[in-house]
Amino acid sequence: MLENREGSTVPSVNFKTRVNDEWKTISSDDLFKGKTVIVFSLPGAFTPTCSSTHLPRYNELAPTFNKHGIDDIICMSVNDTFVMNAWAQDQESDNVTLIPDGNGEFSDGMGMLVDKADLGFGKRSWRYSMLVKDGVIEKMFIEPNVPGDPFEVSDADTMLAHVAPDAVKPQAVSIFTKPGCPFCIKAKELLTDNGYQYEEILLGKDASLTSLKAITGRDTVPQVFVDNKHIGGSDELAVFLQL
Repeated sequence: MLENREGSTVPSVNFKTRVNDEWKTISSDDLFKGKTVIVFSLPGAFTPTCSSTHLPRYNELAPTFNKHGIDDIICMSVNDTFVMNAWAQDQESDNVTLIPDGNGEFSDGMGMLVDKADLGFGKRSWRYSMLVKDGVIEKMFIEPNVPGDPFEVSDADTMLAHVAPDAVKPQAVSIFTKPGCPFCIKAKELLTDNGYQYEEILLGKDASLTSLKAITGRDTVPQVFVDNKHIGGSDELAVFLQL
């Protein structure tokens, strides 16, 4: 049975990390002492649910969490520091601190180290999240102990509902651009000036012209989407922002 450890102190562990190509030891005190921190732990870097949803959504909601008293968001996984650093770079997860629990000591101390040998993973962390204040676990959301990799309660939206039930979530904004486009620069400035965070999809790198036409029905940039609604180019965005 996976134990809920609310009211307990987090395990005291030293994490071996690589920062700027040098070894650096980070302790539990470094991560938690005097801070209010969210931790979410998952089975492995680069795995499907972890990469498509779990990490990206915490990264997306991090500014909202920060506004409501959260000092840091930590992603914990039983992977080595090289894997975690590569995953952080791949995910562009600048708002989340990725910590390698390489030996599984933290996960074991939490009672969350489980056997994933059937997948060739060895010992890995069960998926869970928790709110930690000054090293003491205030709240835990533990995925149900059922076969597979359940993902029902440790997500960012569930944690935000606990931390700040009335918080206003940021709108999902994406903008297709290409290098050297003055209208793209204008659109990005409009979004920034109006307090929107956005995902930039660069033609030639992140998407092709064929993709742009298939998605938007147009062959010009920028093309802006807000909460799945196609707004259009920079002039149409300016009109939208005046509504």
